[in-house]
Amino acid sequence: MAKKVITFGEVMMRLSPPGYEKFSQASSFELVYGGGEANVGISCAYLGMKAAHVTRFPDNALGKAATQFLRKHWLSTEHVIYGDEMMGKYFLEKGAVHRSSEVIYEREGSAFSLIEPSMIDWEDVLKDADWFHWTGITPAISKGAANSCLDAIKTANKLGITVSGDINSRNNMWKYGKTMQEVIPDLVRNTDVVITSSSGIREMFSLGKLDDKFQDLAIELIDLFPNIKKVVKKTRRIISASHHQIQGKMWNGQDYIKSDMLNITHIIDRVGTGDAFAAGLIYGLLHYDNKQAIEFASAACALKHTVPGDVNTVSLENVETLLQSDTAGAIKR
Repeated sequence: MAKKVITFGEVMMRLSPPGYEKFSQASSFELVYGGGEANVGISCAYLGMKAAHVTRFPDNALGKAATQFLRKHWLSTEHVIYGDEMMGKYFLEKGAVHRSSEVIYEREGSAFSLIEPSMIDWEDVLKDADWFHWTGITPAISKGAANSCLDAIKTANKLGITVSGDINSRNNMWKYGKTMQEVIPDLVRNTDVVITSSSGIREMFSLGKLDDKFQDLAIELIDLFPNIKKVVKKTRRIISASHHQIQGKMWNGQDYIKSDMLNITHIIDRVGTGDAFAAGLIYGLLHYDNKQAIEFASAACALKHTVPGDVNTVSLENVETLLQSDTAGAIKR
């Protein structure tokens, strides 16, 4: 039977000028929907898993359209909540070569930001799940979102469900009177698999020094929170806006494991690549050993760079083909 993952977080409208136009050139915008956690769920669904996303949409035509988008990409929407009127949104100007991408957010006062823990019955949501995934963006949005996320983690612990958290966040997102240093540790305390970075560990938990290696910081993090089983990082080397290199790294409490470095020579869309990595890691850890899992996560991430939009729609076969070192891109007949 297929494994099931539950994700929780905001889904926004993404509005982009056509192609690689700048905002100042645009006379129209391309519309897609996306959010880090939903992107993970969708990617898991395309890999053959069962997946459901928990979120809150405005009770209007935009909320219904966003729901249809999730369903179109194989996500169960039975736990979507509706209320209020505003859909969170962001504007993306895609970079190229030496010009970086630019993002502008409009999410304050969105339907999701007004979510409260009493709106979700997590025992019902998680009753048949194998995995729960959250990110550090969700608790930054509002007190209600943070408390809802904490309730989900505690319920998953109670039910024996594996919890993963992609905890990297941004200080400037925290606007409701709490800092990430105050909130994130309580969420990480009972998270099994933590995806983060060296700077994230230093900034959120005041661990280590500036020149400490990721492995040493990961060891310190597990010492601080012994319930963590694995600490994972995605390393990105930027040659230009169109040419990156990707490598996954994992400390599992005993061994330091690295994937092969993957060379991405022509980026179509960078948005959602970290979510593709997280989804690949979830699939990998549910189906393979640790070394295979980190290789699978890196391959899924690399392939997302070739897919327009926020979500990774590559199949299990696509990822397995890349893992077999087939990088030619030949037509499959």
